[in-house]
Amino acid sequence: MEPECIFPEWPAPRSVCALSTTRMGGVSAAPWHSFNLGDHVGDDPASVKENRLLLKRFAGLPAAPRWLQQVHGCQVVTTHQPDCQADACYSHRSGDVCAVLTADCLPVLFCNESGTAVAAAHAGWRGLAAGILERTLACFTEPPSSILAWLGPAIGPEHFEVGAEVRQAFLARQPETECAFNRGGKDKWFADIWELARLRLAAAGVTRVYGGGRCTFAEADTFFSYRRDGQTGRMASLVWLR
Repeated sequence: MEPECIFPEWPAPRSVCALSTTRMGGVSAAPWHSFNLGDHVGDDPASVKENRLLLKRFAGLPAAPRWLQQVHGCQVVTTHQPDCQADACYSHRSGDVCAVLTADCLPVLFCNESGTAVAAAHAGWRGLAAGILERTLACFTEPPSSILAWLGPAIGPEHFEVGAEVRQAFLARQPETECAFNRGGKDKWFADIWELARLRLAAAGVTRVYGGGRCTFAEADTFFSYRRDGQTGRMASLVWLR
């Protein structure tokens, strides 16, 4: 079975290619079934390798993606830097593939309106609160008003229950993010990670934001979800220049 992927609906220039994978179409056995692309989640390394080769062939990637050592931080690297811990990748070179892995956290893909630079960011709540999106935007030479952003599949606001400290981490820096939280159980809140990202991007000057709305927790047949399943696989969100 061929991999099933999501292709962003955004007015990106023709030179920009992007997609986000689902869990469907790979070779991994349960609980990573079937299109797991993460090599750090306990899956058979041979299955992960085969899935990554399937992705390269299916998507017609010009090169293997730059797989990051993600740590829920706000470090950004370029595709030609040595391997290191980072949660976002930027490139202005054609043929380099930026990629992030997620299974509830929010993947955010970026490009400039001239189609000469792209980036991918892994935005869990810690990275989002710490400024991973702003750090990624700083890599572009153009102003934020000329940057496009696409929000990929992530855990939805009906299922993303967090502690009061998470809410406070956002409110302390940006009080208007209060609208992205609804009260849950005792000392708990339900957070809308897409809205939090939109608010952070808007504050940074990005007005052209697309995507959002596909919930990894709710769509069990389509997406991996760490919050739902614990031991599970990872999807990839990728962007590159032709």
